[in-house]
Amino acid sequence: MSQLETRISEISRYGNITLCIIPEEMEENGYEPADIISVRIGSAKMQMPVGTEYSDADSGEPVCCLKSFPDGETVVVLAVNSGCMAEVSGIAKYRETDEDPGYEWIYAEGMDETVPVYISMAEKQGYADEYAMHQLGMTRTNNRKDYAELSDADYANFHAVETAGMGKKVLFRSSSPINPALNRNREADEALRKAGIKTVMNMTDSEKTMRQYPGFDTSGYAACDIIALDMSMDYFSEDSRQKLAEGFRFLASHDGPYLIHCNEGKDRTGFASGILECLMGADADDIAADYMQTFYNYYGVKPGMPQYKQIAAANKEAALARAFHISSLRESGINLAECAEKYLAGIGMREEEIIRLKESLRKDFNQ
Repeated sequence: MSQLETRISEISRYGNITLCIIPEEMEENGYEPADIISVRIGSAKMQMPVGTEYSDADSGEPVCCLKSFPDGETVVVLAVNSGCMAEVSGIAKYRETDEDPGYEWIYAEGMDETVPVYISMAEKQGYADEYAMHQLGMTRTNNRKDYAELSDADYANFHAVETAGMGKKVLFRSSSPINPALNRNREADEALRKAGIKTVMNMTDSEKTMRQYPGFDTSGYAACDIIALDMSMDYFSEDSRQKLAEGFRFLASHDGPYLIHCNEGKDRTGFASGILECLMGADADDIAADYMQTFYNYYGVKPGMPQYKQIAAANKEAALARAFHISSLRESGINLAECAEKYLAGIGMREEEIIRLKESLRKDFNQ
C-alpha cells in the first residue's frame, strides 16, 4: 500500500490539524476507518486509528478523522480526543493574542505548513473491534423532526444533574443556548427559562463571541450571570485548569440554579460536571448514568446496549481517572470525593472556596 505525502492546511483553535488531503484520496489509496496508520510530521511520529469522529478514540488518544460536514465539505483531521494534537505531538504551541481570531500557533523549530506529512499503513483494520464499539448505531442530526420521541429539553440535551449529594435541580447541563450551529439553542434557552437558571458557566465561548450570536440580547440566557471561559478541548492544559478553577469560583460566588454548557454539552461539560458530581459524593455508576443521558439524547444509546458501558468508560470515566491520577473510578477503596477535593486544590482553589462550592451545590431548588 502506497505511502501518502501531504502537508498541514491549518491548525484549529483546539489544536486539531487539518491536512491538505481529502477523505476521498485516503480511501482511493486504501485507507479507511478502523485501519491503524503511522503519521510522521518532521521528527514527530505517531500511530493512530482512522475514524470519522474524535470520539472514535478513547479520551486522551489520537485519531485521524475522515470528517464530513452537512454542507458537503470533507476534511482529514489529526486530533486527540479531549486533547490538543498540535501540542501533544510537539508541532506547535498555542498563544492568545489581542487580534482576531484571538489566538495563534507558534510552530516548533523546524516545523511549519511546508513540512511534509507522511501517512503509511501500520495495520489494516487493526482497530476493527474498538471501532465497532465506538460506533453509536446512528448519526446525530440537527433536525428536530428526527427526535420526535424527545422533549424539547432532551433534544437540547438539557437536564438536571441528580447524582448523590447534589441538591435538587441546583445544577443543570446543556448544549449551547445561544450558538445556533446545532439547531438546539432555542430549545435550550426555553428550558433555561423554565428551570429558573440564574448563573451560567459557558465553557466554550469568549465574552466577545458569546455576545455576537444572533438573538443573544433578547434571550433568557442574557439575563443570567455568565462567565465565558473560552476553554479548549484539552482539559489537562494549564490554561484549562486555571479556567476551570475560575468557573467553579464563579458558581460558588453566585446564586443557583446553575447551568454548565459548551457546544454539545457532552465533553467539556461532562468533564466539569463529573468533577462536581465526584465532589458531592457520587459513585462511578451515578456519574456514568448522568454522562450517558447525553448519548441517549443525541444517539439513542440506552443501558444494556453493547456500546453503553464502553462509551462511558472510554470517555468520561477515563478523563476523570486521569485527572485524579488513579487507574479507574472503580478502583477498590477509592474515595472520589477526596479525589475531587485534591483535584480542585491542585488547580488553585482554596479550602474555603471548595467549602463554599459544596454548600452552593447542596441547595434545593425543587419546583
